[in-house]
Amino acid sequence: MTELQDRQEPRLVRALEAVAPGTALREGIDYIVRARTGALVCVGASDDLAFLYSGGIRLDIDYTPAQLYQVAKMDGAIMLSDNATKILWANVQLMPDPTISSTETGTRHRTAERVSKQTDALVIAVSQRRDVVSLYLGGAKYLLDEIPVVLAKANQGLQALEKYRSRLDQVSTRLTALEFEAGVVLHDVLTVLQRSELVTRMAVEIERQIVELGTEGRLIEMQLEETMVGVAADKSALVHDYLVDDNEESFGLVMESLARLPHQDLLDFGRLAELLGYDRKINTLDHPASPRGHRVLGRVPRLPKLVIGSIIREFGGLDEILAAPDPELEGIDGVGEVRAKDIREGLRRLQEINLVDRYLQT
Repeated sequence: MTELQDRQEPRLVRALEAVAPGTALREGIDYIVRARTGALVCVGASDDLAFLYSGGIRLDIDYTPAQLYQVAKMDGAIMLSDNATKILWANVQLMPDPTISSTETGTRHRTAERVSKQTDALVIAVSQRRDVVSLYLGGAKYLLDEIPVVLAKANQGLQALEKYRSRLDQVSTRLTALEFEAGVVLHDVLTVLQRSELVTRMAVEIERQIVELGTEGRLIEMQLEETMVGVAADKSALVHDYLVDDNEESFGLVMESLARLPHQDLLDFGRLAELLGYDRKINTLDHPASPRGHRVLGRVPRLPKLVIGSIIREFGGLDEILAAPDPELEGIDGVGEVRAKDIREGLRRLQEINLVDRYLQT
C-alpha cells in the first residue's frame, strides 16, 4: 500500500490513526461524546503551545480514557503530549491570535481552528449539543463520522473500485494483445494510463476511510489490497514503456505530476500525452506507439528487473525482443540458455493467456 500512503497527507493520516477506533484517545473522546459534556483537546508539544495558555491546572499525569473524561468536565481546554500519553494541563484558556480568520461560529470551534492555524498541534473539538467530533490540522477541518457511516462509505467505494478495476483489466488485456501484434496507437496507452490512475485515486479514498475505521477496518483493508494487486507495478511499467525520454529523472517527474493532476486534466488525453512527452495536439487515435517491453517482460515468471533492463537496453523494444535470434538473447548478461528458454516460453504463454482473456471479455 506504499503508493496509496504516499499520496495521502501524512499529517492527516497520523491524526486519523491517533483517533481511530481501538485507540485510547478515541475511547476517551467517545466517553465525552456520550456524556455530552463537550471538550477542546490539543495534542502537541507543550513548549510549542505554552505561549497560548492563560491559566489552567498543571497535571502531568499518564493519559487514560477515564481521566480524559473527568478533566473534560471542566470548561477549559485539555493539553495532551504530542504522543497523547500524558495529560499535561486541564482547564486552560487558549488565547490564539484573534486576527486569524475563522469560518466557525461557536467559541470552541473558532478557537480550535485558530490554534491549528497558528501551531502544528492537532486540535479536537467535541460539540456539546451535537454528537460531532471535529479535527483541526493546519487550519483544515475534518469531521469524524460514526463507524457505521464510514463503514458504509468504504464498502460502497470498494464496490465501485472493483468495477473500475474490471474495466482496467479489460483495456490492459487489449493493450497487451496489441503490443504482441505491433498494433498499438497512443490512444490505447493513454486509456490504460487514465484507468490506472482513476483506480489508484479511488483506492486512496478508501485507504483513508480504513485509517479512520481503525480496528474495524481490517477486513476492508484485506479486500482493498487484493483488488489493487499489480496496479502500481503495471502503471510504472506502462510509463517506462511509452515515455518518450525514459530515464529515472523524467520517470519520477511523470509519476509525481500524474498523481497531482487535477481530475479534469486526467480526463484530457492531450494532457496525458503531453505528460509522456508527446505533442499535446497529436491525434492519439492515429499515432503509432511501440513499447520497450517492460510490461510484457515484467509478467514473465521469475525474471528479475535487472535482467529485464539489460534485455531492453540491448534490443530497444518489444518487437526487436520478439524477433531476436536465440543466441543473441542468450548472450545478454544474466540470461543464458536456460533463462532464454524460460523467457520464450513465458512470452508464448502470455500470448495464449491474453487471447483467452480477450475471448472471455467479448
